[in-house]
Amino acid sequence: MDGDALHPIGELARRTGLTVKTIRFYSDRGIVPPAGRSPAGYRLYGADAVARLALVRTLRELGLDLPTIREVVDRKIPLPDVAAAHAEALAVRIRVLRLRHAVLMAVARRGSTPEETELMHKLAGLSEDERRRLVGDFLDAVFGALDTAPASAGVMRSMTPELPENPDPEQLDAWLELAELSQDPDFRAAVRRLLEDDAADRAAPGVVGRAGLRGHAPGGGVPRRDPVAVVRDAAGPAVAAGVDPDSPRADPVVTSVIAHYADALGRSDDTALRHRLLARLVAVGDPRRERYLQLLAVVNGWQAPESLTPVLDWFTRALRARTPAVTTGTADTFRRA
Repeated sequence: MDGDALHPIGELARRTGLTVKTIRFYSDRGIVPPAGRSPAGYRLYGADAVARLALVRTLRELGLDLPTIREVVDRKIPLPDVAAAHAEALAVRIRVLRLRHAVLMAVARRGSTPEETELMHKLAGLSEDERRRLVGDFLDAVFGALDTAPASAGVMRSMTPELPENPDPEQLDAWLELAELSQDPDFRAAVRRLLEDDAADRAAPGVVGRAGLRGHAPGGGVPRRDPVAVVRDAAGPAVAAGVDPDSPRADPVVTSVIAHYADALGRSDDTALRHRLLARLVAVGDPRRERYLQLLAVVNGWQAPESLTPVLDWFTRALRARTPAVTTGTADTFRRA
């Protein structure tokens, strides 16, 4: 098809690979109009028809509608503008499809019930503003009315998930599980108790010990260390060395941690203090807390957090073996002790 010669629709079909019916369909809608007619009344097309049809086929495969395609091939609207608008629409569609894929994969993996599937679908479809409100509701529930000191603000920031604009499938899956977990009233209550225990410990008078580990004491001092961090540092080597928590070799570890905790609270080592520490460590060792932090790291693109479970399990066993059993009172009693 060269020059100014006109060619029948069959020749056009042969050159483009499209069917005569398809070309006639585009022709009837004015997208590839005939340049003339044969004496018998058959449509004839000019040399530009092949190029027009190639563009039409490409744009249709990209998902553009026929009215828009006609405006593009007639140069009524610039193709780059159409491409940009369509790319944006496709990006939204792709995100929706990825969310749906994440929900279906989660349902298949977990063996979810219809109710759980409905919840995951709802969570996956939340807008950015709706996600922020959901996260804010969780944080308000666990942090509300607690001390608003910088330390608390820092903990709140460290627990805030921020799903990126273009998350990968792993981040989407983690977001679904994290959002579902954050709506669990029992988990919220457990996190709230953990934060209250931490706030109560921080509010204790404290003293500056010989090692200079205590802060908030009259006249200043070094900020106190989190007792969980103290347990990690003290018990970690024993766990790595395979020390039996019931053996005498565990005695120095328990003694050092208890001394630190007693110093932090400005109290002496007694049964109530030990049970208070046990209650804290059991709360920190809640598998749901560790799972939340793991999911949070995936969603936010952070490094996977260190698992404290081996160290906490070892130390709580060692501490229980060296703490008198109490037949009265509850865990809350020891939190207030």
